[in-house]
Amino acid sequence: MSLQPIKIWGHWGGPNPWKVIILLEELNLPYDLELVEFSDVKKPEYLKVTPNGRLPTIQDPNTGVLLWESAAIILYLIEQYDKEHSLSFDDQIPEKYLCQQWLAFQATTQGPYYGQATWFARFHPEKLPSAIERYVAETFRVVGVLEEGLVRNGNTGWLVGDKCTYADLSFVTWAGVGEGLLVELGRADKAKLESDYPLYSAWMGAMREREKVEECAARIAEGRAAHGLK
Repeated sequence: MSLQPIKIWGHWGGPNPWKVIILLEELNLPYDLELVEFSDVKKPEYLKVTPNGRLPTIQDPNTGVLLWESAAIILYLIEQYDKEHSLSFDDQIPEKYLCQQWLAFQATTQGPYYGQATWFARFHPEKLPSAIERYVAETFRVVGVLEEGLVRNGNTGWLVGDKCTYADLSFVTWAGVGEGLLVELGRADKAKLESDYPLYSAWMGAMREREKVEECAARIAEGRAAHGLK
């Protein structure tokens, strides 16, 4: 039986929706993307979909599930559709739970801290250097944690086991946001990053070479260009 397309409410450049879209692409799942501007997420029409007024949300007609929060959506898609465990592990311990651990770290640390760094550097009505510095420092701290995680996994090139999983892929889009912000602030030194965090740099490079990740990155770039952004 063929699957009906999963509906996803997303954004042309938002990192959280694209975390989910990358997974949909990697799992070869059909989907329909409805673009929503950030300025519209608190309007009644979208609040009927999710009371939190955030992106993304999915509606799966194959199961009747309506779900918001990107980490919850990722776990749902993996459990429901990654039956071959191409991006996950079956009931292997500790691998199954380590993937969940890293996804939680992404959702509670990388995403929020990178988001706050972006807010204070670009959008806050007052320039608060101390706030910008705090969150830029957190950006580097997160990279350091990921570097150590890659070391502790025995230099396999991945966070868990010896393959790319949903845990790894969950970090890609926000990493791009963080790197772009560091360039904007004059804090990006590619050579130093590769020297200080060699495993992290190689890990990001390996993920960005994946066909589906590369395709999604191109779509994000097209969306930004269409809205006058680099």
